Amino acid sequence: MTMTCFIRYEIDPFGKAAFEQYAKAWGQAIPRCGADLIGYYALHEGSATTAYAAYNIDSLAAYEAYRARLAADPAGKANYEFARREKFILKEDRIFLKLVSGPHGPRQLFQPAVKEEA
Repeated sequence: MTMTCFIRYEIDPFGKAAFEQYAKAWGQAIPRCGADLIGYYALHEGSATTAYAAYNIDSLAAYEAYRARLAADPAGKANYEFARREKFILKEDRIFLKLVSGPHGPRQLFQPAVKEEA
């Protein structure tokens, strides 16, 4: 059963650029270490202190093995150290959820109504 790990970050409002650098650095390391990265999300509009990340993992056992590989990965180590040194992450909450609404139908493309000329 695949699970999705959602991470909610509280970040320093002046650390947005550092968080974006941190997020981009995970783009190769997370998949290489065994998780399916959905993405990192930072402020577009609204709270300047909230950011999110999401990735899929096969099980809690797979998650534990993945975390060990990520901690040992050179890029992972460097990114963890970057976050520790720069202190832009103030709080991090993690939750594991399973998809219960699938399968979904395809997204429909809507065309604006065209008035016929008389």
